[in-house]
Amino acid sequence: MATLYSKPAVDEPAWWFIVSSDHLFLDDSGEVPFGCLQDLTYPDLNEYRVVEIGALRERSCYLVMADYMDEQFIGGEFAPLRQLLVVEDMEKFEMAGRARQFSDFLNTHRFCGRCGARMQTIEWELAMHCNQCQHRCYPRVSPCIIVAIRKDDKILLAQGKRHKAGMHSILAGFVEAGESLEQALEREVYEEAGIRVKNIQYHLSQPWSFPHSLMMGFTADWAEGELHIDPYELVTGDWFAFDDLPAIPPEGTIARTLIALSQKR
Repeated sequence: MATLYSKPAVDEPAWWFIVSSDHLFLDDSGEVPFGCLQDLTYPDLNEYRVVEIGALRERSCYLVMADYMDEQFIGGEFAPLRQLLVVEDMEKFEMAGRARQFSDFLNTHRFCGRCGARMQTIEWELAMHCNQCQHRCYPRVSPCIIVAIRKDDKILLAQGKRHKAGMHSILAGFVEAGESLEQALEREVYEEAGIRVKNIQYHLSQPWSFPHSLMMGFTADWAEGELHIDPYELVTGDWFAFDDLPAIPPEGTIARTLIALSQKR
């Protein structure tokens, strides 16, 4: 459980997740900074909100909420969070995602959504509380489905408009109010690809901080219909043979895991 915290002891080795908007500060080697506060060239953290967000490899992790592209942090640069995916360290990526989600939550809940009064932090858990109307908020988690669809010896892959050039992945989408996961899956697949599926099977889940999702992963088989790719959501999409796949998400991502599971079906 995350707790609001002033700052760690100066001689405590820790991971430092310094967040500015949707960017994360990486040191000159492209890594999340690690070390003792007394040895790092940081500004005075008394001027920043610092939150203890968990542990990574038995060392504490701290979120530091920086100003936009804060120039006081030197010895590295702010980079998009997705850049961490290329290092294939999903534990670190997921902790960075948690840091970004907590930062977004604290920045967007400074005022009460019910009465408009200024919200106050809760010291023993990550929550914001309104002393005027007693409304309390916690970080938002949005359920999403993601599904690998197989047709004979091929898999459906698509390039989303937010994917980097050439990157293909499986279909995904948010669950709407009143839907089951299976209903959301069938709706999203039909809306984005124009096909129906069968043999839906749940496998695993993964937190995904774009922006605050919990991805629930499925495999399914094509049932009927011809592909009609939604041009508003996707750039392109098609059936690909498993032995001739385009660029796909890296190891450790839920998409890559589901692609592998679909191949074994």
